[in-house]
Amino acid sequence: MPNFSGVWNLKDQVQAIAAGRWTGIPTFELYVWGFNTNGALGDDTVVSKSSPVQIGALTNWSQVAAGGRHTASIKTDGTLWTWGRNSNGQLGTGTVVYRSSPVQIGALTNWYEVSAGRYHTASIKTDGTMWTWGLNSNGQLGDGTVVNRSSPVQIGALTTWYEVAAGSVHTASIKTDGTMWTWGRNGSGQLGDDTVVNRSSPVQIGALTNWSQVSAGGGNIIAFTASVKTDGTLWAWGANGSGQLGDGTIINRSSPVQVGALTNWSQVSAGGYHTASIKTDGTLWAWGANTNGQLGGGNVFNRSSPVQIGALTNWSQVAASRGNISSSNNHTASIKTDGTLWTWGRNSSGQLGDGTVVNRSSPVQIGALTTWYEVSAGAYHTLAIYQGSTN
Repeated sequence: MPNFSGVWNLKDQVQAIAAGRWTGIPTFELYVWGFNTNGALGDDTVVSKSSPVQIGALTNWSQVAAGGRHTASIKTDGTLWTWGRNSNGQLGTGTVVYRSSPVQIGALTNWYEVSAGRYHTASIKTDGTMWTWGLNSNGQLGDGTVVNRSSPVQIGALTTWYEVAAGSVHTASIKTDGTMWTWGRNGSGQLGDDTVVNRSSPVQIGALTNWSQVSAGGGNIIAFTASVKTDGTLWAWGANGSGQLGDGTIINRSSPVQVGALTNWSQVSAGGYHTASIKTDGTLWAWGANTNGQLGGGNVFNRSSPVQIGALTNWSQVAASRGNISSSNNHTASIKTDGTLWTWGRNSSGQLGDGTVVNRSSPVQIGALTTWYEVSAGAYHTLAIYQGSTN
């Protein structure tokens, strides 16, 4: 858990604020763009946007997660909010009614992290408990059933969950002890337990205790998982028809396989059918499906091994969009250390945010702002938090 010293990430900042250990609280504005027929942008309309639009006037958004066609976000006060499509209860409001504006989930103020999948959502509280809701046809909620839930349900009684990633049809999570756990659909081996058997409860992947970050990707039923270990190695498993595992093949893997031999990977994001990752040297790499230039290399050729995007060494965070059904429904967004925001790939609904609906096969800067803090890419929409001046 965070020790409130050094350079803090946003989650640690939120905990520090709650603990009274943060002086001069910065403002956090939420901006959205892209497909909006289901209200996923949260601007109280169902009109798509090709440029960033601010959601309300509040400046206390701390973390955002873009799903298939819904969105979830946590504020600095620890409250949880969702909006957009709700056909399977993925908003957690106790109904299946769509929402075009943010709606609070319960009254609790101890939500810590949230991840939005294609039709389900998962979240961890500050007490280390895990909660999920939405579609559960393949056990992706992890509550031991295949019953959909329209309100958050606790997964077991453990209080050691630290990070969670909701994919298209499965979920992956890391505990505070560094162990990896997965559940849900497993037809492509995306759970990594060396089987293709679905799991409706969390199953541990191996016995290692050095997993540090995980991302769950996939489209309709084709899914995969990617993770970075504390030693800086990168691992992936599951569907690989487009080379999204990055192991130089297009062979599915039902157990984690290392991507190359390098030990300087720092962050990975699994999209629908492609993957993007940043190294500790600030370089950006991508691989997998590239139908609409989502790999950012200036072409539309698939890659089964990591390829560097340009030569810059100042990339700090990357988000590969969740796929829908086709491998063409993908885009990528990334933030540099200078706070600028860049996007590329499919742009049919304005999800790149550059004011057009033209696909881009190379990164394009979104506006001129230099204090973007976090970005999340959904199937057809994108959201980003803009950090303003301190209060």
